[in-house]
Amino acid sequence: MSSEFEISRSITIGQYVPTGSFIHRLDPRIKLLAFVILVLAIAFNTSYIGNAIGLALSLYLFWASKIPISYGLSGVKPAIPFIVILAILQLLFQGQLFSDGRVYVDYGFILITSESIRLVVVSAVRFIEIIFLSSVLTLSTSTTELTHSIQSLLSPLKKINFPVHEISLITTIAIRFVPTFAIEMEKMMKAQASRGADFGTGGWWRIIQRTKEMFPIIIPLFNIALSRAEDLILAMESRCYTPGGDRSSFSVYKALTKDYLVLLVGLLFSLLLLFDPFPF
Repeated sequence: MSSEFEISRSITIGQYVPTGSFIHRLDPRIKLLAFVILVLAIAFNTSYIGNAIGLALSLYLFWASKIPISYGLSGVKPAIPFIVILAILQLLFQGQLFSDGRVYVDYGFILITSESIRLVVVSAVRFIEIIFLSSVLTLSTSTTELTHSIQSLLSPLKKINFPVHEISLITTIAIRFVPTFAIEMEKMMKAQASRGADFGTGGWWRIIQRTKEMFPIIIPLFNIALSRAEDLILAMESRCYTPGGDRSSFSVYKALTKDYLVLLVGLLFSLLLLFDPFPF
């Protein structure tokens, strides 16, 4: 079957690959906290060099996790059309907001400057970095570990009656269902392709045509999502799950010295990106 239908292989967020690496053995709470700090630092960095360093760090984390970098790159492939469309829109319509720097094009409402080009490049690289970091987090952390780590980090909010457990459970279920729906979509596309359906055999630049061709599988995909949700509800009810009830945890995490050292390195790296000492 053509790689056009290998959707599940291009979804890296929400899947878990147990390689036994140093990253896998870290305390999941430390990993999640370091991930949040790094994403915030990357989101506020606007320099070429800063984002290049962030991208290098993301690739290094794949290597440290013993996960093939090619697998991480496959997760970027589905986002390429959206990155390109976003870059074009930013380049054409945000030049007036970033009129500083050298002017390259000034025609009507279109104003392209060196600063607007910087915005386009930085935004695209930033988007890729966040995809990489999210993939590393979910590929090296199981769903159970994510649930417990989110619940542990949000536990202080219980004092104000914030539904910590419910929010953490919903978040991890949403992340876990991403590859599940990708697999279901792949099955439907293959089934319809075997009946003569055409899902845009051309390149990704045929984004409008390909989007129109995806409409016939949207409704079946929603039906599958509702069916999966109902099965999950029945499974949780059969195990006597009660929202808002007090519960203990079988897994008890204890951060070690190496975990705090990793968090410290991540914090220092994030401060470096936030203060943005790079002139270019």
